[in-house]
Amino acid sequence: MRSCCCGKRGVHSGGSDGAGIVFYWLWTRTVCTSGTTPMARLNVSKAQEEFPEVVNRAASGGERTIVSRRGKDVAAVIPIEDLRLLERLAREEMDRIDIEEARAALKEAEEKGTIPLEEVRRRLGL
Repeated sequence: MRSCCCGKRGVHSGGSDGAGIVFYWLWTRTVCTSGTTPMARLNVSKAQEEFPEVVNRAASGGERTIVSRRGKDVAAVIPIEDLRLLERLAREEMDRIDIEEARAALKEAEEKGTIPLEEVRRRLGL
């Protein structure tokens, strides 16, 4: 278990697959408000009123703003760098999953054997 930037322990943990590290990063950047990244929370009406300022704070100050409706978080305004990082992390996670599935398929082919293409065509009447 890791300590958060605010010293809290036990809220997040690492994992052998790296997901814990991503969760830890997201925890320290979004939930823990005592860290270096400022974060605001506004309801939809207030966010609409202050939208230009919210965007400016995200762009120039790196501030994240969570927008809520009826007490439920529904959206966020984040710096573009954060979005690019999240997209990259998502792509890397999908790549990791694809690699795992490919390895599993290769292992299954080694264990169960394969069928030559001509045999498949013959069975399908092609």
